[in-house]
Amino acid sequence: MEQKTLTPEDVSKIVDGLNPIDHKQMELLAKMPPGKRIYPSLRASAMIRAGLRTVFKRKFPDLSSSEINMKILDYLVFMDGKHVNA
Repeated sequence: MEQKTLTPEDVSKIVDGLNPIDHKQMELLAKMPPGKRIYPSLRASAMIRAGLRTVFKRKFPDLSSSEINMKILDYLVFMDGKHVNA
């Protein structure tokens, strides 16, 4: 497969879709040991799953924990697919 070189316009289109850089956050991450830099992302992911679990338990009180977990997985896969196609 042939690789296409990006033009400055291509790069601008990509960069325009990104959130602004949080320089303070980047400094904090840079000071962390490489193996621990993933921890903030893991904590955020766990918080999102916990929030979804609470919402789904309220919305579907008759479902088991396993069924709630499957609903969470289904929702996250759906949202991931929605994000990729955006």
